[in-house]
Amino acid sequence: MKFTISWLREHLDTKYKDNELIEKLTDVGLEVESYENLSTNLDSFKVAKIINAEQHPNADRLKICDVDLGQESNVKVVCGAPNAKKDLLTVYAGPESIIPKNNMKLAVSKIRGVTSYGMLCSESELNLSNESDGIIELKSINYSDKIGKNFFKNNTDKVVDLSITPNRPDCLGVRGVARDLAAAGVGKLKNISNKSIKKNGSQKIKVSIIKDKNQGCTIFGSCLIKGVTNKESPKWLKEKIESLGQKPISAIVDITNYVMFDLNRPLHAYDADKIDKEIIVRNSKKGETFEALDNNKYKLDEGMCVISDNSGVLGLGGIIGGTRTSTEINTKNILLESAYFIPKSIRKTSKLLNIDTDAKFRFERGIDPQSIEIGLSKAAQLISDICGGKISKFDIKKTTKDTKNKIQFKNSLFKKITGFNVKDKEIIKILSDLGCEISKKKLELDLKIPSWRPDITQPIDIVEEIVRIKGYNNIETLEPEKTKIKDTLNKQQKLFHFLQRSVASKGYLETITWSFTDSKINNLFKEDLKEIKIVNPISSDLDVLRNSIFSNLTFYLKKNLDRGFKDISLFEIGPIFKDKLPGEQLTVIGAIKSGKISRLNWIEKDRSVDLFDVKKDVIQTLVEAGYNRQSFFIRDKSPSYYHPGKAGSVYLDKDDIDPVAYFGEIHPNIIKKLDIKTEGLVGFEIYLDQLKENKLKLKDQKSNFEYSDYQKSERDFAFVVDKNFKAQDLIKIISSIDKNLIRSIKIFDIYEGENIPNGKKSIALNVIIQSSEKTLEESDLEKINKLIISTVETKSGAKIRS
Repeated sequence: MKFTISWLREHLDTKYKDNELIEKLTDVGLEVESYENLSTNLDSFKVAKIINAEQHPNADRLKICDVDLGQESNVKVVCGAPNAKKDLLTVYAGPESIIPKNNMKLAVSKIRGVTSYGMLCSESELNLSNESDGIIELKSINYSDKIGKNFFKNNTDKVVDLSITPNRPDCLGVRGVARDLAAAGVGKLKNISNKSIKKNGSQKIKVSIIKDKNQGCTIFGSCLIKGVTNKESPKWLKEKIESLGQKPISAIVDITNYVMFDLNRPLHAYDADKIDKEIIVRNSKKGETFEALDNNKYKLDEGMCVISDNSGVLGLGGIIGGTRTSTEINTKNILLESAYFIPKSIRKTSKLLNIDTDAKFRFERGIDPQSIEIGLSKAAQLISDICGGKISKFDIKKTTKDTKNKIQFKNSLFKKITGFNVKDKEIIKILSDLGCEISKKKLELDLKIPSWRPDITQPIDIVEEIVRIKGYNNIETLEPEKTKIKDTLNKQQKLFHFLQRSVASKGYLETITWSFTDSKINNLFKEDLKEIKIVNPISSDLDVLRNSIFSNLTFYLKKNLDRGFKDISLFEIGPIFKDKLPGEQLTVIGAIKSGKISRLNWIEKDRSVDLFDVKKDVIQTLVEAGYNRQSFFIRDKSPSYYHPGKAGSVYLDKDDIDPVAYFGEIHPNIIKKLDIKTEGLVGFEIYLDQLKENKLKLKDQKSNFEYSDYQKSERDFAFVVDKNFKAQDLIKIISSIDKNLIRSIKIFDIYEGENIPNGKKSIALNVIIQSSEKTLEESDLEKINKLIISTVETKSGAKIRS
């Protein structure tokens, strides 16, 4: 919203200085984005200094001048003035400048083979005198410190540019801004002139509002002005329009624009002689077209609010008029429109047709429905004063009754919300100055909210208005009470964030992707879940809700690999979807690892990542979250998108039905279909919804790591067991024998074949034995060895392999 301070003072009687008004605007919540002089054609003329002047190689009377404009680099100008010399202060005009004497627009040009960037000016060219024999010579004492500054002083009014929030349509007019300042005690709001208009007869053009379903217009006011002489706008009106950054067109158009910015009352003027008999406000029919004032032809959908006559559409109500009935310089009779259009209708139509106008900007936020007559009065009077003509009586058609929002406001509410007190008398004055009608009761106020404030609908809005005008600086700043801060996250949320950190600590980089994905990739990881199509996807390759975290992780892994990155580890925690209904989703943390381990390491030989890397990561993550490693049970079952035989599932307990995690190599067919070029690709998934509640608090969990100062001993065992016997069961049996001595158990070989009976297999284990109390003697070791062999044979039916 732009206006000049002098324009503001036409509505506000105040003794405040300009800078004080600017500060007060910000205080009442009207943010000032800028406050500066309006740019003019003379702003491009700069004080300059000639640094060097050399003879032009191809012309005796021309010189090539290096000109200093106070910038990092100098500008080259070809000049024919005899007095152009080194160290001369003069006036420079750059490309795009318009020379006042002849209105010539400058451009970069070549003069006798040398490029010239602008020109150095004489007094004659700038209309300062008739002196044209040489360029201007400025006195060093006056201009040596002004190099690069404007030569001409800008005497235009300073323009204020306000950033108006969507809830304050009343301040999209200068009068609304003045009203706020008056309420804040800056001055007094001037009354609008009630100069009576001489009206001649009734408005002869019939106007009707068709009561269609979802009709976007509820009030249509109009008057006929006959015998006008359209012309160029007077100087004061031109200056008003130019201060808005707009170009004056003609008196009639400029007046309607002026009233719109002055009173926040959009208007439209039709050439009455071009209207076919009558005005009909109706909903558009599908396929109707019209040519708008922006010279674009629009094809309309059904149900758009249009202004039409018997021949077709004249314009889109509240958005833009059409060329068929536009006013021209030879227009003699005009129909002036002042209407109210429903914001919802304006927003919908303008968005569908991609049209943005000043009128649309105001109507979609909510114009004062009771400003119809005041807008017609001011515009009609100005047109009559400037262009002549006879004004008809006003014709105002309505489909709804005028109403005002009513609010009961308890006086005590203000202090309760803000913490400071304002006397009832001052509250009444502030609300009255803002336009409220007030009936005072003992402990509350009955308020009728002005029609120009559609944003005030409840008592809390009244509190905001009072504190805004009174000043936010009155609200006391209080230190928060020093109380013990309670946890705001539940156990599931804490687990979510803990697992996030745990996986990240293992070298995985977190990704955050959409919850939807490409159906082509999703189908590779969908398993037996239902594909959930998105009705209106944001792009064609994000058309389904994801059934697996891997669908997006593999996509971005490939993207990074294709850009030359290697050995990438990514993870994401978020939802996957079983169905579209609420609750039909699971929270999963998924991770993938690719490439090699120890690449370019001079100590260790590199190798491709394998399922044991991710098995270690998933087990360690669960242990860190407080789950007992000893009770974990691993099965070789996994979803089909893992490599069969090189994947597994993790259960918190052997008797659990559902796994809490999967791990393994990604299926080679998927890697091939996605064209992922890497040495290895493995991954894991942890299902947070399957994790049982842990009794320990995450912050209370401590590491179980213990160390001993005494020597350790290693013993290898090989047992022949039934082929279906699980290796992890063998580990459990051995680890339960003596937890104080048996420190770790590691399987290093599983063998089936020659020298092993049919239906049997050999499992070889390495057992570390160590005491935390003493160095074990040979007899101690022999005793524990025999105990291991006997216990395993008794509990599993295994035989020690000789």
